[in-house]
Amino acid sequence: MSMVAAVQMISTPDVATNLAAARRLVAEAAATGAQLVVLPEYWPIMGMSDVDKVALAEQPGSGPIQDCMAQAAREHGIWLIGGTLPLVSTDAGRVLNTTLVYDPQGKPVSRYDKIHLFGFTKGSEAYDEARTIVPGESVMVFDAPFGRVGLAICYDLRFPELFRAMGECTLMVVTAAFTHTTGLAHWEVLLRARAIENQCYVLASAQGGTHPNGRRTFGHSMLIDPWGEIKAVLPEGEGVISGSIDPAYLASVRESLPALKHRKL
Repeated sequence: MSMVAAVQMISTPDVATNLAAARRLVAEAAATGAQLVVLPEYWPIMGMSDVDKVALAEQPGSGPIQDCMAQAAREHGIWLIGGTLPLVSTDAGRVLNTTLVYDPQGKPVSRYDKIHLFGFTKGSEAYDEARTIVPGESVMVFDAPFGRVGLAICYDLRFPELFRAMGECTLMVVTAAFTHTTGLAHWEVLLRARAIENQCYVLASAQGGTHPNGRRTFGHSMLIDPWGEIKAVLPEGEGVISGSIDPAYLASVRESLPALKHRKL
């Protein structure tokens, strides 16, 4: 069996503060024996306004945020999935919201740019990621020692066709900054559905608290098994959850209920 962990943060507008918190929490996760660790969406910057991240966008392969992730992966000898960070795009006023994956030697091995951009309005609460983010175009998976890992970001969770397009995965990872409003209503049921219908483990790393900009995120970082059972969860606040990936159990679920083989579409 392999151990995996998700970091939960309450990120601030200050990048240095967030980098320090991430280094501390990744070290805590590695100390549990985790071989793969996930940081949440927007972990390095949760600005006072949505445009703050545009000025901090990094070129691929260069910058303090990417250096921090590479160093942490190398220092702890882990696979590190770096939540999301802003990377430069072809549009000067917008960024790519990107997940980067580093191997235990600190080398970047995979990249996923968020495809589905969140838009929500309810009373005085309103979000429109398309104003500051350019959508990605490609589904992304990579091979870890324990099997194939699929990558998704926050609002992607509402689009099951994205997860189907990943193929048969051992683990699907969701990095998120779900709002408290939408998270309370839908977060757990959507995560469990993705695990059940794809008969795989789902590891979700979330923002979880009230941020300096006034936004409240839902938290509830969790690990879910292929039967849809929640194996670990952190409701709110900063911290780490961890658990094991059991290939034998995954195989037994797929053997007893071979839904993936029964697909017609």
